[in-house]
Amino acid sequence: MLRLPSQPPTSEWNSTWKEIQPALRQVRRSMASLRTSSLKVMRVSQLDSDILDIELFDILKEQLWSALSLFKPTIKETFEPECVAILNLILFKLSIYDSSATYGAQLQNLKYRNERNHQGVFESIAQDGPLTQTQKIAYGILTVAGQYMWTRIHRYITAKGWGELDQEDRRNKVYRVLQAGEKYWKACSLVNFLVFLWNGKYRTLVDRILSMRLVYSKKSMNRQVSFEFLNRQMVWHAFTSKLSVFGDEWPCLRCGEKISGIDPYIEKIE
Repeated sequence: MLRLPSQPPTSEWNSTWKEIQPALRQVRRSMASLRTSSLKVMRVSQLDSDILDIELFDILKEQLWSALSLFKPTIKETFEPECVAILNLILFKLSIYDSSATYGAQLQNLKYRNERNHQGVFESIAQDGPLTQTQKIAYGILTVAGQYMWTRIHRYITAKGWGELDQEDRRNKVYRVLQAGEKYWKACSLVNFLVFLWNGKYRTLVDRILSMRLVYSKKSMNRQVSFEFLNRQMVWHAFTSKLSVFGDEWPCLRCGEKISGIDPYIEKIE
């Protein structure tokens, strides 16, 4: 007798499904231990995405400072950490929290995935494991809230002069602990970056701690990079510079100065 799709499965199917569960778990464990080809993501794309994110943040911050210049100059100096934190929070919400990728990563066809779901043979599977809510919130705490708290604490300690107090003073001990922690963090970040250059995984230390790896958003899309304009610009700039140097020594080549003067117009035309 045929069963309609809306009807629940029969008891026979349920019993069979329960019986094969141990065998399925054993197959999954054996597949996880198998070796597979590792997923290769271009390191330059990951680094370029970071540069694009920094440029975008600088543009937004410059616009914010221009708006605050209409008010008292002390507002910027007093509330600069809060303004930077708000910008970081907005970018975090609209990028990583909503789409699991920063704006720079999206321009480089990259996104974050949960690397905990891609161990062993599952590293190169087509479907990427999405980031969990815990990973996103932890990323925001470490990058946005952590950076804001560190900036505020560093400002307060510097203003109070804790580093100049007696070594037996508790405040001086706190200052030295924070300085040592900053050094260890920078050292670990350097080691993480060297490991990243070696295997291409986890661009930052926060990414490694949270198992958030940048992978291709669309694996069938090729990275299109053209250096034609850059090469032409470099050749033209070198050519005009040489003519300018020679023009100072030989009057017959003073035309190099005129050519150098029209360099900006050539750039606009190109």
